[in-house]
Amino acid sequence: MKFKAILFAVAVSASTLAFAQESKKAGPPAGNALVGDTYGGGVASNTESKAISVDKLSKKLKKEKKVENVAIKGKVTDVCDKKGCWLTIQTEDNSKFFVKMKDYAFFVPTALKGKTVVMDGTAERKVTSIDEQKHYAEDAKRPQSEIDAITTPKEEIRFVANGIKVVN
Repeated sequence: MKFKAILFAVAVSASTLAFAQESKKAGPPAGNALVGDTYGGGVASNTESKAISVDKLSKKLKKEKKVENVAIKGKVTDVCDKKGCWLTIQTEDNSKFFVKMKDYAFFVPTALKGKTVVMDGTAERKVTSIDEQKHYAEDAKRPQSEIDAITTPKEEIRFVANGIKVVN
């Protein structure tokens, strides 16, 4: 009887350790974000030639509330340090816009910072709440003074990426 109890205790301990190890995976995926690397659903080979500038997208969004199946080319300025679940793209006027991954289905490495990418997905103008802005600022490890300075909702371009490809 003692043998069964010891065997049971060992089995429970082993399974507990195995599951605990699985849940420890945190942080963005590893990777160097080399030219040609893709994330998510990938990007078709002809998408890069169809990609429009952020400026053209902004003009389209002044006429339409939402633009679907659009390809954008831009420089990544920031990546979520916690999971790689969002990034920001620099615009021609040196402002930025926010990119999330469709259905939270994929993440990108922080090595994507500074790289030029082509993304395909859906863009829209959206008002971002104060709480959401503060949440993303915390994820980006901004100074508390910068987080505290967020006091008004902000209208901005939001992009939901189906796929991302490093092009430069």
